[in-house]
Amino acid sequence: MTTLAIGFILIAVLVGLVLLGMQIAYALLAVAFAGIWIIRNNMDLAFKMLELTAYSGIADYLFATIPLFVLMGLLVNVSNVGRDTFEVAEELLRRMICGLGVATVAANTIFAAVTGVSIASAAVFTRVAVPEMTRHGYRPAFSAGTVAGSSVLGMLIPPSLLLIIYGVLAEVSIGGMFLAGILPGLMLAGGFVAMLIGVTILFPRFVLTNPAATKARRLDIDVEKMPPYTMLGKLTPIILLVVLVLGGLYTGYFTPTEAGGIGAFGALIVALLRKSLDRKRLWEVMKQTAIISVSILLLLIAASFYSRMLSIAGLPNAIAGLVQGFGFGPMGFLFVYTVIILLMGMILDSTSILLIMVPIAAPIAQGMGIDLSHFGIITVLAVEIGLLTPPFGISVFTVHNTLNDPNISVEQIFAATLPFVGVMLIVLLVVSVFPITATAFL
Repeated sequence: MTTLAIGFILIAVLVGLVLLGMQIAYALLAVAFAGIWIIRNNMDLAFKMLELTAYSGIADYLFATIPLFVLMGLLVNVSNVGRDTFEVAEELLRRMICGLGVATVAANTIFAAVTGVSIASAAVFTRVAVPEMTRHGYRPAFSAGTVAGSSVLGMLIPPSLLLIIYGVLAEVSIGGMFLAGILPGLMLAGGFVAMLIGVTILFPRFVLTNPAATKARRLDIDVEKMPPYTMLGKLTPIILLVVLVLGGLYTGYFTPTEAGGIGAFGALIVALLRKSLDRKRLWEVMKQTAIISVSILLLLIAASFYSRMLSIAGLPNAIAGLVQGFGFGPMGFLFVYTVIILLMGMILDSTSILLIMVPIAAPIAQGMGIDLSHFGIITVLAVEIGLLTPPFGISVFTVHNTLNDPNISVEQIFAATLPFVGVMLIVLLVVSVFPITATAFL
């Protein structure tokens, strides 16, 4: 049996192990170890490469970005910054058609700029936005779907953990990936807003339980307004964090690692000033930061080991040859690759897809002249869609479990997220066809 055949078999085994429930890090390590041992017929070499990978895989100073941005996101979470952001957006957009839906998107967009994790956004705004939207006459399932759909912005708008992981796997600048995510992230947010307004106008019963009553309430001029100084007080912390972290990063004053450190320190100050961080909560935040960070770093070690096995098997070069042999140009390759990612998104989580596919696909994309930053945004957009598609749809399940309402089924939330999936597919197509959307700020 050739090394290529062994490589393809091992990829199939990897996907099978993940589907059977094995954690992706252990599956990657086991498959990579077995692959090197079988291909080289040398178990000592497999152990030696594992030892080298465990050190070199995460020894770089750059990897400190991961725990620092995770810490910042968790500190922002406990400070109720998400709730305050939604309340201000609700006040400013109350008179707009589907104002609370648009407010949820706006708050998610701002919140994403300091958290970088979709699941955190989904959990926060399920508690904040869904009860408020329901109280104002929005269908509960639509309210939950709006939170789930808009939560995916956290994976694209920088700083995003998925962009960091992709940058590490593809060996491209993380700062460059953050810059590449700005315009597509804003396009996605703008598309969500336009879709919400359009759906409310065309299909009001899909959005509202009583459209006439909701319209009357929206136009009511006697509703008590939030004073400007209150709005400013609620928005100041998140605006300062965004300016501090992203402003310093994009002007070149901070490296990504320094930006993470400054952001975490700023979030700590906000939490202390708001008196939302007692000893128990601080311990919980630090513990969660360690758990999340170690799991991500273990995944990156496993992915690096897996990537080395693929190189030994000669798989990236072989697949590149097959792609060229079938006559696929760059656009043809992107189409096939995107379809594979979308299909994998139905059965695997986002990180697993990146860890399995990027080591194979990134060298092929680079060989075909595709900019790796552009390729990364396409990858993350396609992976994000998997957060909303059954049967996996982790954002939908996060909202459903956080809501814990027996009257709102998972199927209803999936149905409500379909318009968001449609917008994401359109943005994915636009970004694929027009690379400038991802490289404009590079």
